[in-house]
Amino acid sequence: MLSRVANSIYWTYRYLERAENNARFMDVNFNLTLDLPQYVFEQWEPLVVATGNIELFKSLYGRATRETVIHFMGFEKRNPSSIYCCLSKARENARVIRENITREIWEQINELYFLIKRGEKREKSILKDPRKFFDEVKKRCQLLYGIAQATVARTDGWHFGRIGQYLERGDNTSRILDVKYHILLPSVTSVGSPIDLIHWAALLKSVSAYTTYRRLYGKIVPAHIAEYLILNEKFPRSILHCLVQAEKSLHQISGGNHYGFNNDAEKKAGSVRSHLEYTEINDIFNDGLHEYLDDIQAKIISISEAIFDVYFSKKI
Repeated sequence: MLSRVANSIYWTYRYLERAENNARFMDVNFNLTLDLPQYVFEQWEPLVVATGNIELFKSLYGRATRETVIHFMGFEKRNPSSIYCCLSKARENARVIRENITREIWEQINELYFLIKRGEKREKSILKDPRKFFDEVKKRCQLLYGIAQATVARTDGWHFGRIGQYLERGDNTSRILDVKYHILLPSVTSVGSPIDLIHWAALLKSVSAYTTYRRLYGKIVPAHIAEYLILNEKFPRSILHCLVQAEKSLHQISGGNHYGFNNDAEKKAGSVRSHLEYTEINDIFNDGLHEYLDDIQAKIISISEAIFDVYFSKKI
């Protein structure tokens, strides 16, 4: 496989995952504003903080409001992580490698692109109640993943797509958890209050974890939520699960096995995965959750950089 083809497949899935995460975050946050008491201000800025684009946002808009944040994360062409830009880039990457993907996947990516184009034209009406539109984006992304599962041969291209998807998903889970723990709560005195519990429930809903978490743990407890989203290997959006799946696909591409590594990308992915597997939630909180998540994000970036050096900068 040519490196440019592998690179385009990898980024197609990363951009699709990023677009879906933006849609689910805004959908859940809008529902959260309806549940909060009237005296509690809506909090939209943390969503921008989670994407790492807060400086760009402030340079363009200044104050964070429902309208400015939804436009910035949904339709802003100057924001490289907006849903509009992500779907545009995913479509362009898919177009370049049209002969390497199935017709069904191309058609679904095309439909997603034109969905956001139509949304841009009626943005004013969407801003009044964006739930239906962002839920549609989320469902169409999930439909695309299902189509890929059913139609794509398990070749190197399939595994590069999985790696991109899971690295992006793990990174987003770490960011939204970090933002909730450090920014979303208005004051220390609110810890354990009904408002605090509403926020933690919204966090679980943003990663589709509310029902499975309640079945496993019952009560809403921050430490248990952090443990579930970081260390639970069976939950498909936990950081550990994402890294395990990305590492498996790296081994499939190289022909290696789970107990060693053939290149720097596998070495870094295995190191992070192993560290997570032998960590307990008390160790994380003792060292500092924010510091731990910052370190995880940096390591995911280093894995991505290693993948580029190993595979995308040469023919494979």
